[in-house]
Amino acid sequence: MVSSNTLPYQVTVEEVLKNHGHTDLKSGLSTDRVHALRATYGSNELEKEERTPLWKLVLEQFDDKLVQILLFAALLSFVLAFFEDIEGGHWIEAFVEPAVILLILIINAIVGVWQESNAENALEALKKMQSLHTPCLRGGIWYDQLPTEELVPGDIVKISVGDRSPADCRLVSFITATLRADEGALTGESETVLKQLEPTSSNSSNKSSISDQKNMVFAGTTISGGKAIGIVCSIGMKTEIGKIQSAVSEASEEQEKTPLTQKLDEFGDLLTKVITAICVLVWVMNYNKFFDPVFGGIFKGCIYYLKIAVALGVAAIPEGLPAVITLCLALGTKKMVKRNAIVRRLPSVETLGCCTVICSDKTGTLTTNQMVVESIDDYSGNNIREYHITGTEYSPTDGAIQDYNTSADTSNGSSLEMMALVCTLCNEAIIKYKDGQYVRIGEPTEAALKCLVEKMGLPSFTPPSNEVERAEYYGKILKSRYVLEATLEFCRDRKSMSVLCKSIDTNKRTLFVKGAAELLLQRCTTIMRPNGEVVKLTSIERNALAKQITTMSQRPLRVLGMAIKQNMNSKEKLPSELKNINEYEAVESELTFIGLTGIKDPPRPEVRGAIQRCQDAGIRVIMITGDNKVTAEAIARDVGIFTKDDDLKGKSFTGAEFFHGSISDEERARLIMVGGGSRVFSRTEPRDKQLLVKLLRNCDEVPAMTGDGVNDAPALKQASIGIAMGISGTEVAKEASDMILADDNFATIVDAVEEGRSIYSNMKAFIRYMISSNIGEVVSIFLTSSLGVPEGLIPVQLLWVNLVTDGPPATALGFNPPDPDVMLKPPRGKNDALINNWVFFRYMVIGLYVGFATVGIFIFWYIGYEPFVNYLGPDLMNTLGSTYDGHSMVSYAQLTHWGQCRTGSEAVGTIFEGFSVNDFDNTGDGFIEDFTSEPCTYFTKGKMKASTLSLSVLVTIEMFNALNAVSEDGSLLTIPPWVNPYLLLAMASSFIMHFLILYVPAMATVFSISPHNTIDWILVFLFSFPVIILDEILKYIGRRRNESERKERERKTKEKEE
Repeated sequence: MVSSNTLPYQVTVEEVLKNHGHTDLKSGLSTDRVHALRATYGSNELEKEERTPLWKLVLEQFDDKLVQILLFAALLSFVLAFFEDIEGGHWIEAFVEPAVILLILIINAIVGVWQESNAENALEALKKMQSLHTPCLRGGIWYDQLPTEELVPGDIVKISVGDRSPADCRLVSFITATLRADEGALTGESETVLKQLEPTSSNSSNKSSISDQKNMVFAGTTISGGKAIGIVCSIGMKTEIGKIQSAVSEASEEQEKTPLTQKLDEFGDLLTKVITAICVLVWVMNYNKFFDPVFGGIFKGCIYYLKIAVALGVAAIPEGLPAVITLCLALGTKKMVKRNAIVRRLPSVETLGCCTVICSDKTGTLTTNQMVVESIDDYSGNNIREYHITGTEYSPTDGAIQDYNTSADTSNGSSLEMMALVCTLCNEAIIKYKDGQYVRIGEPTEAALKCLVEKMGLPSFTPPSNEVERAEYYGKILKSRYVLEATLEFCRDRKSMSVLCKSIDTNKRTLFVKGAAELLLQRCTTIMRPNGEVVKLTSIERNALAKQITTMSQRPLRVLGMAIKQNMNSKEKLPSELKNINEYEAVESELTFIGLTGIKDPPRPEVRGAIQRCQDAGIRVIMITGDNKVTAEAIARDVGIFTKDDDLKGKSFTGAEFFHGSISDEERARLIMVGGGSRVFSRTEPRDKQLLVKLLRNCDEVPAMTGDGVNDAPALKQASIGIAMGISGTEVAKEASDMILADDNFATIVDAVEEGRSIYSNMKAFIRYMISSNIGEVVSIFLTSSLGVPEGLIPVQLLWVNLVTDGPPATALGFNPPDPDVMLKPPRGKNDALINNWVFFRYMVIGLYVGFATVGIFIFWYIGYEPFVNYLGPDLMNTLGSTYDGHSMVSYAQLTHWGQCRTGSEAVGTIFEGFSVNDFDNTGDGFIEDFTSEPCTYFTKGKMKASTLSLSVLVTIEMFNALNAVSEDGSLLTIPPWVNPYLLLAMASSFIMHFLILYVPAMATVFSISPHNTIDWILVFLFSFPVIILDEILKYIGRRRNESERKERERKTKEKEE
């Protein structure tokens, strides 16, 4: 950053110091120089992102077609309420309907704002990754607690084990022999990185990846071992972590709406057009009725039919749909929590259902992120003896050594006892039992060796049952036999580590050595047989061991060699008293080879089955790792992404060759899509994940992306669904994600996909249920208006049905169990309509029947009730405990021209000439009301029982519709209603609420209805039940259509792959 275009990791320490104006490491920057640099480069802080203001968040909640329709209907209802003819001072009733709709919208907005305000904390979490203070050299003085935001390029800082690097720094001097840094949050690699002082490249035009910059430490990464001095090269937004913040901001801006949101928008557009057309049509087609005498003027007639049109619009709008969708998604999140998936954003639940690609990290997601020893090998004299070891955790009781006998194989002086000693003594890791599990402190590979010792055991010792004591039981026994005198630290050149120990029993000293197997073997001159005999290492044996090392590396295993050197001198008699690291290799020479250990991060046991489920479900799996290409491909075969026989040409790429090579964008798209199937990306960089997400989305895929590090935040933000790790994940990754895996397990993602598909199916079920019911209400009002019969259902009754009676069954449909074949179908298309033409046709057919049934029973009460009672006869009426109330029958013509009703001389020559009706109990309270004096009121005040029958038929049909919605195409004969007991309870509660307004007089008065007798309920059932038969016919047709479409989709998929 200072006066040079040369990248700091590509030049020597002397050049780095010179570029920053230093001649040595004794003075540091002067005060004037610090001020000048700060004026140029600013503070060492990440930029603050302005949060979305509250008012803007509120407005965004109304950027939804369905919500806008409801808002318009509510406002128009408020206006029309002022034109109501209020009788008896019940003016509040006129405002109930719009007030309830507005209340729903307000609650919906509050929930939405709350979710949004908690969703943008990723950038704040990034700032917490920074150290607060750091030792810094200025003006010849070391300041131990300099605030990190005050650092400038050129500052000389000291970093120690446990610290987070305060900036991107070039290492210029080691205080300890070595320095290790955990850069997993930036690179995704599980192993710590051994640092160096030498430049990594001399070609200034070739920018190295983060993992290759061995002489740099990066802001926010943790120092896992050692101490060093570095010079600050980049601060603030110019650091690698700063670049990631910029990428997070860009990804946030490029986020698209979820598939569910897009489908609901499309549905809202369709609903807007349909409702507008029907409302206008109803109002216009009744133009000639504006002049009917019953209204007392054209203006009032106009307002009356405008209110009917608005009531029709309200009936068409599923007022409870936004709330039910939110509730269904919330229920889905609760189900997912039980399966270890924590959903942060509700729409993400449904997005999982249409996921077409899962881009998964290897470490910790496909694997356990707990290194274990998979095999141990020694040389028996004729051949290599290999023991296979099971287990996937640090637990000493997880797995065992196959074909192993502790008494015989780990006897005193045997080669395996020596291997156990090397693994125990040449080891700085600790295994502890904490919070119900075994955890490591220290290097993962060393923890694996500690665990191996516990599985090997010792003769004559029985392990304790106490988990805390069991953690390192055998290791402590072995360690108690020796005194540690010196440690020869690991270094990059010799790639080994050793310890000098003195036996308490014999006082003899032994050097225990472990390291890279191929290099350690070169320094061995003798070999120990299984019985402990030490003989000369022959060329045949050396070649056999070298071949075995190669074979194990290809499996892939990290192969460590074990060796010893007996009869050592004391530390004081060794070269430079072991103070010069350059002389360690001479000390670690003429060694006795003991054996080999093969270590790996094992696949999770359930991952192979989960990947097979993905493949069955038509979901592609893309593995992303920082490992090299050979290792990545071997692991991909190991977990089932590829088979052993698969040709990986065109399926396995390094990040550099695919994203940063000469491949064109069109070629990348072709390579990622051709033939379908899985892919593996190795040696990936932080930004590669984001580029991969963009590429997949441009190819119309719906990608889910996993991540745990800071580097993953942009890709998590931009993916259709970002999935963070709950155990190993950084706060940055969690805040940027849509979902968090509580167990870091790939199989949990697949479970979540299954749940997402089930939730989408259930959402379609209750949308189908609610919309078909609402269409029924629309048809009912439309028929009422077009036929000219009195208004059968009033707005307050419709609102009660939409919000109260419909609510419980619609919610309960969210508990429908997933179809058995839910994970055997391909993902639904991203552009598949929520309501396609066939589904809309089904809505219309069912809706038409609902409308005809509700209007039909209303008409039946006026013109066919008495003949029906006569057909039943007095005996059956007595058996049923019912009596006929004696209301009069009218002609169909009179009923459909009720607005022209006249009495007396005015009726002469009309269809109402001589019109008279009987007095009867209209309200069901036992009092006979007078209709003979004003017979025309029979069509207004006297319609209460007919209106009640219409309402009951509407409610009952909607309960039957709920049964139909248990499965979109499955017959009730094969998928019975009791598969969802919550639905049966919800239906019972809806009927109870309906009985409440029927049989509680005060409630009946509010809703202008009267109680039913047995005959009424028989009629309700007869008019309602045919909807079951009708939908069974439609389901059968739907099953045939789906089978045809499925075959067509499979044919097209095969063509696409070819």
